[in-house]
Amino acid sequence: HVQLVESGGGSVQAGGSLRLSCTLSGDTYCGGWFRQVPGKEREGVAAFNSAGTILYTDAVKGRFTLSRGNAPPSLNLEMNNLTPEDSAMYCCAAYEFGPCDHNPLLGTPNYWGQGTQVTVS
Repeated sequence: HVQLVESGGGSVQAGGSLRLSCTLSGDTYCGGWFRQVPGKEREGVAAFNSAGTILYTDAVKGRFTLSRGNAPPSLNLEMNNLTPEDSAMYCCAAYEFGPCDHNPLLGTPNYWGQGTQVTVS
């Protein structure tokens, strides 16, 4: 059974920082973070592919950093210099196979966390 548990969302002023954490259990192949705003398409933010390369959407390059924890396995997203455009529901997600070999930001993950809201004002 795959389970993803997120934490770290909240409200910050522009220019501030937040750290999102996602603890994973069960077998998955790769994962990362996605975000969604009502009325807009879901956006892949940052994810590992099967080679261990981190893929970032252009909007967050240089500001967000994805990392993995070891015990327990985790996916952590450090978000710096936040702007109102970063406001969204952020969801940790993971794949079983397939998209991990290419660009996991463009696929639909197999497993999702509950989401954590980030609001930047």
